[in-house]
Amino acid sequence: MGVEDTFYVVVAGDTLSKIAVRFHTTVQQLQAWNHIPDPDHIEVGQRLLVAEAPSGFVPFPGADWFRLEPNSPLIGMMGIRLVEEGCSAYGPDGPQTQWNQEHRNSYALWQEKLGFTGADADGWPGQKTWDKLRVPYPGPF
Repeated sequence: MGVEDTFYVVVAGDTLSKIAVRFHTTVQQLQAWNHIPDPDHIEVGQRLLVAEAPSGFVPFPGADWFRLEPNSPLIGMMGIRLVEEGCSAYGPDGPQTQWNQEHRNSYALWQEKLGFTGADADGWPGQKTWDKLRVPYPGPF
């Protein structure tokens, strides 16, 4: 199972229930993984986590995803893992679900902890460093 099997981009005519059936999951699980409070509101072009990877950890969503400044429970879970690893540049409120400069600074600390330097420790997640972080799936919100 690759990234293409765990993420899905919403197209015209999709509903959360149709997507849940297609990927053998539930509307509630899709809501939890993707921070969707209203199951009747998804948008064309929205990228959804639709399946759990066999590893039990969130697969790398792709470098471009972070540059879109996502607001996702995956970002919050990543932040929690960075704090657990001693790589926190977060303020007093801790990691939030919206990608921001605090996340990028914290991720740069993680990259440095793994031995990356220079442009390889710029705070933008990559496949190797993400896989080592082992971000768990978010639960219900």
